[in-house]
Amino acid sequence: MTFEQMLPYILVAFAILLVIMAFLLLGRRSTTVIGQDRGDVLDEGAERAKRNQALIDAPKAAEPVVPPAAVKSAPEPIATPEPASAPAPAPAPAPAPAPAPAPAPSGVADDLRRIKGVGPKLVTILADQGVTRFEQIAAWSDADIARVDATLGRFSGRITRDQWVEQAKLLAAGDDAGFASRFGNNT
Repeated sequence: MTFEQMLPYILVAFAILLVIMAFLLLGRRSTTVIGQDRGDVLDEGAERAKRNQALIDAPKAAEPVVPPAAVKSAPEPIATPEPASAPAPAPAPAPAPAPAPAPAPSGVADDLRRIKGVGPKLVTILADQGVTRFEQIAAWSDADIARVDATLGRFSGRITRDQWVEQAKLLAAGDDAGFASRFGNNT
C-alpha cells in the first residue's frame, strides 16, 4: 500500500485520537451551572448551612486510654527472676464512684429553661442526673459544678460562663425582678 492509499486511515485514526484526548482533558473539569448566579455559600451575607442535628446531639466516642506503663520507648532489659519469697504487691484500690446527685426536692419540677444558657437538650441531660429544681442548682458547690460539667459534653463550661448558680438562686427565691435586672428577661 502506498502512502496515498493509507492517508484516509491515518486521518481517521488521528481524529479518533483527538476525540479521546478531548474527553480525557475536558472530563476532569468541574461542572458549572450557566445562567444562575448563586454565589458561594461562604460569601458574606449568605445564609448559614444547616447542620446535621443528629451528629450534634450524638455523644462523643470514647477514646481508649493508654496507661503510661504500656507505652515503651525502648525494649527493657531482661531482668533476673526475683526470689519466690517476695510478696506480690497489693492491687490498687478502684477509684471511688462519683457521688450520686442529690435527690430532687418534693414538688413539681421547675422550668430550667428559664436559666440563660439552658435549652431543651440541657434540661434532658440535667433531668437524667436528677436535677429538676432551681434549689438544687442554687446549692451546687464547686465540686458539684465540676462533676455535672463533666457530663455536659459539648456544653461543658456553660455552668460557670452563664452563671447558672447565681441565676438559680434568684429564681429559687422567686426574685423575678432581680433576675430580670441582672440577667434580662428570659420568658
